[in-house]
Amino acid sequence: MILSSPLINGLDPGLPLSAYAALVSGAFGSPDALVQTVVSATPLILAGLAVGIGFKAGLFNIGGQGQFLVGAVAAAAVGAAVSTAGGVVAIPLALLAGVVAGAAYGFIPGFLKAYTGAHEVVTTIMLNYVAIQMVGYLITGPLRAQGATFARSPSVGNAALPVLFGSNGHLGVLFAVIAVPIAWWLLFRTTIGFEVRTVGASPDAARYAGMRPRLVMMLTLAVGGLLAGLAGAGEILGISGYMPAGYSTNVGFDGITVALLGRANPIGILLSGLLLGAMRAGSNLMQIQAGVPVQVIDVLQGVILFFLAAELLVRRIFRIRAARVQVDELQTVTRSYSSQTPK
Repeated sequence: MILSSPLINGLDPGLPLSAYAALVSGAFGSPDALVQTVVSATPLILAGLAVGIGFKAGLFNIGGQGQFLVGAVAAAAVGAAVSTAGGVVAIPLALLAGVVAGAAYGFIPGFLKAYTGAHEVVTTIMLNYVAIQMVGYLITGPLRAQGATFARSPSVGNAALPVLFGSNGHLGVLFAVIAVPIAWWLLFRTTIGFEVRTVGASPDAARYAGMRPRLVMMLTLAVGGLLAGLAGAGEILGISGYMPAGYSTNVGFDGITVALLGRANPIGILLSGLLLGAMRAGSNLMQIQAGVPVQVIDVLQGVILFFLAAELLVRRIFRIRAARVQVDELQTVTRSYSSQTPK
């Protein structure tokens, strides 16, 4: 943001401070701003959990974007189909469709990893593109709303999530609030969580201990898909009420940043998701008051990711140097001992 100052209304030394002040005010300056921050953070937290749980099992789930879209379109389709039913029936059915679709889409790379050795990074990236094309086909074809001025799915009607607080604080906000403690408990207080972390540390050691790494891999990516699908379903049922053909979001990819910033720990993911959600929520006021484009938030997010990667690189370099020093010391002691030993 500081570097962009000369490009925005000339060189203004006070611009960065005014921009950050507007950003904070837009995220926390009023009850509505707080609600918008929480609403913006909800899908990021769920997507971050989807990636973070994979990290614990030694898997890099880059497929959150595709799983998010599949869950969203499934929720939109089922929500439209039951739009005239009562909310007690319509909402659970639409949510169930979203989480099942996301879990199934996450299970595919897990199965391929477990039984063919196909790397999850490659398969999840490919499935992201498949999801994008599939959603485009469905919304412009079988699921297109009749009489709509642009390609979109029909309204979800009674399947829309009710607003609990503020202007748009919908029920989906509770999904993240509930998912975080459940994920923490499963990872650190249950047998399956211990198996997930053991497989992530050493699949061979887990296998020798009687664990089933293949099953853990499939379940982990399926659960990740479930969480990403839930995020997609929440966005459609709680925000837009329908799904447009050109539905564009980076929630799945932003989940990677959230997971890395949170160290793949559910509590850390909650905090990092709130941070990025606050940045998203406050960006509009920043643009209005300071004239700084909202795209600067993407730059800031990239800078955060850069420094995270730099820290990991520096730690790895120093770890390698420390290991070399230990080896050199061991060799020195060994040579000294051998030279003093009587022949």
